[in-house]
Amino acid sequence: MQQWIFLSIAIISEVVATSALKATDGFSRLWPSLITVAGYGASFFFLSFALRTLSVGVAYAIWAGVGTALITLVSWLIFGQRLDIPAVIGLLLIVSGVVVINAFSKSVSH
Repeated sequence: MQQWIFLSIAIISEVVATSALKATDGFSRLWPSLITVAGYGASFFFLSFALRTLSVGVAYAIWAGVGTALITLVSWLIFGQRLDIPAVIGLLLIVSGVVVINAFSKSVSH
């Protein structure tokens, strides 16, 4: 169970870092840059703990898939970026893939 907490923290940290990345203005703004670097550092740190018991392929797929869906949601809610029908369908496919992996795969842990 602890690996899922670590993976969740890794995903949230990555989403915070990626959200702040937009505000760095090419890493020319100090605070958003520090948030970005700290967020990615925390993300990889906690991902490494999740990898103690989760297979790297499955953990990375979940990390990337959920992170992509969440950053898209953040972009829509905070930055006002629009999603068209193909984008929504693609995101639903990503989330569906994560659900299938978690619900049916024997590869989730090694």
